Amino acid sequence: MKLVRYGPPGKEKPGLIDADGKLRDLSRKVKDIDASTLAPASLVQLRKLDTKKLPLVKGRPRLGPCVATPPKFVAIGLNYIDHARETGSPIPDYPIVFFKAETCIVGANDNVMLPPDSTHTDWEVELGVVIGRTARQVAVKDAAKYVAGYCVINDVSEREYQMKRSASQWNKGKGCDTFGPLGPWMVTTDEIKDPQNLDMWLDVNGSRRQTGNTRTMIFGVAELVADVSKYMTLLPGDVITTGTPPGVGMGMKPTPQYLKAGDVVTLGIQGLGEQKQKVVAYKKGR
Repeated sequence: MKLVRYGPPGKEKPGLIDADGKLRDLSRKVKDIDASTLAPASLVQLRKLDTKKLPLVKGRPRLGPCVATPPKFVAIGLNYIDHARETGSPIPDYPIVFFKAETCIVGANDNVMLPPDSTHTDWEVELGVVIGRTARQVAVKDAAKYVAGYCVINDVSEREYQMKRSASQWNKGKGCDTFGPLGPWMVTTDEIKDPQNLDMWLDVNGSRRQTGNTRTMIFGVAELVADVSKYMTLLPGDVITTGTPPGVGMGMKPTPQYLKAGDVVTLGIQGLGEQKQKVVAYKKGR
């Protein structure tokens, strides 16, 4: 299934994309795409629905973040061998974990807003993992059972905030408003047979910047879920964004390149859909 949330910010309704690519309303079946809906038993019931009997949604409404109010937005750094090399960083022995603020989450096609005085805002296409069951001290061999689905994430990052203003913490450069486009939909695990073999890409103003595949992850999805669950309890609705392949602006040679107002970023992952964001200048109280 492809589960979506559609409508104005803060007033999104649950929906799904049917086999013909049409948006169907789910609001009579579930309250939202949240922890209760993402539970295994709930997903089983949704799969039994005759989607043709669900109301069609007219027009082309905005698609909001595909998961409602994740309890945690966990992120993994330097998790692709080729990306670690382009940044001149050593290959990590253990997953590098940080957090993106829940307030940074927006819809897949919403604007990305540059924070005040930003000069180093960068792009990162990433595979998002959505948790469906409470996970605590999970073994790698069992980790897949705790995943509800996958989605596309742009881990937008302000590098000066991240590197110079955050000391050894990355959070200042990762959690700015609009820095977490999520979606366009969450695809349940039954449709993604191998999360470690998905092509991914990102363009800026129509020019290819990132081309990669999840097979070059240093730590795969199962390893990440297991590792993070050792240090914190993962809850249904939590999102883990799993790192980016090479081609980020910071790594461009001979001169790094960063986003500016007016730029358009498009990105996607095989089987998970595409995002498109316009970069806009900072506006107080957006």
